Amino acid sequence: MKTTRTIASVLTALTLSAFMFAGAAHADEWQNHHPRRTQVNRRLNRENRRINQGLRKGQLNAGEAAQLHTEDQQIRDQERADAAAHNGHITRAEKHQINREENAESRQIHQDRHDGM
Repeated sequence: MKTTRTIASVLTALTLSAFMFAGAAHADEWQNHHPRRTQVNRRLNRENRRINQGLRKGQLNAGEAAQLHTEDQQIRDQERADAAAHNGHITRAEKHQINREENAESRQIHQDRHDGM
């Protein structure tokens, strides 16, 4: 009788663990594919490519590119911190704030690329 209870307890614990793991996996998937995060991260990646392209073509010097990459990393860190504070997603207000920061960085890339020509 005691062995049956022990086996039942172990099975119950394993079942709960499996459900918790499945829930966590689903949450991770949702977090990584949340529309606002996806949009922000795609834009961050595009800005990174623009910086690298400007450096490669000589439109940005190494110092300008390094500064822009630093700003880009700060925005990326902010996005991650915002997502961590809100169970894996960012709010509309946070997305708008990040977009304002990306707009400013984008203008800098554009200005630096054309000043360097």
